[in-house]
Amino acid sequence: MAPAFAKDEYDERLYRVRQSMRDHNLDALIIGDPSNINWLTGYDAWSFYTPQMMLVGLDKGPFWMGRQMDAGAARFTTYLTSDQIIAYPEELVQRVDTHPVIFLADQISALGVGRGAIGYESDVYYLSPRALSELQKGLPKAKWVDADLLVNWVRLVKSKAEIAVMREAAQIAEIAMQTAWDGVRPGVRQCDLMADVVAAQIRGTKQFGGDQPALHPLILAGEAASTAHPMWNDSILEDGQTVAFELGGCRKRYNVGLARTVHLGTPSTQLKDTAKAVEEGMAAVMEALHADAVAGNVHAAWQAVLDRYGLEKKSRIGYSIGAGYAPDWGEHTLSFRPNETVLVPKNAVVHIILGMWMDGWGMELSETLHVTETGCTKMTDFPQHVHLV
Repeated sequence: MAPAFAKDEYDERLYRVRQSMRDHNLDALIIGDPSNINWLTGYDAWSFYTPQMMLVGLDKGPFWMGRQMDAGAARFTTYLTSDQIIAYPEELVQRVDTHPVIFLADQISALGVGRGAIGYESDVYYLSPRALSELQKGLPKAKWVDADLLVNWVRLVKSKAEIAVMREAAQIAEIAMQTAWDGVRPGVRQCDLMADVVAAQIRGTKQFGGDQPALHPLILAGEAASTAHPMWNDSILEDGQTVAFELGGCRKRYNVGLARTVHLGTPSTQLKDTAKAVEEGMAAVMEALHADAVAGNVHAAWQAVLDRYGLEKKSRIGYSIGAGYAPDWGEHTLSFRPNETVLVPKNAVVHIILGMWMDGWGMELSETLHVTETGCTKMTDFPQHVHLV
């Protein structure tokens, strides 16, 4: 096993992060999000359920810091040297009377990075309040600065290598959705259908396999389709149901989302009209999306279509997407919603998801889009219409 990208790719990412650190007057940065750790170094393991972090200094590191039994993954998934891999002893795992971060704080101090302005990610799922508290107590001479999303915003602009990997993920997403379309019919249990979909996501293509997507694959059937994120169950699919699938593909931890809708039986006029509006809305969004477009203006293009049809969607319609681990494949930066003033950069990749959750039913249509100088291109090539079974 080897890192997902060439070393110069990671060197460029580290350079960009350090530039942002200088812009924010930081001497060091503590990274707790495993997606950011992966993006910065290639580190890849299901090890984030115990304390794990990365330390980046302006002229030192990066240093991976985690559980001793996971240090091996750092050796073969990254280009880090042995002195950049700092592991805490196994005896510190999940104890109530001590914490691994106490050990790591001593290591950071010994590296000479325990003073000055240290940024940290304040709103990640994985850096617990206790871990941060122990870190701050162990490094009392540091000035602690909230640097949440610093790495995420650097990640927003994708390299050619990242775009290439995401196009591979897109091929897996297409296979997963085709599996759903081929298998959906009345009388099939949701869990049986989704078992085939998950297998397709992992199997990938003959040329390359897939990873576990960061977002749990979703099936929205019947009344459950009136909400956004229901989990599959062992219910039987029934004639007359509208079924939405929010799936995706993942390659080297890079995610591409894809949502489509199926109807079992004869569609209602309401479904046909709503689907027509959503397809027109997607075309309007894609027409408005290009480098330096204002995110709020992209949303306005969608809203203009909804207004014509007398429809309403209260939630945002999209976000940036890329490298990610569960529970989310979004990058937590760029969002498409009313009055959003952020400019969309060239080579961002965004997931535009037009979900319409109605009274007792719902439908979804999404595209993962690569933003170019003059427009955008779809990552996947899959029919947008409501599939009738």
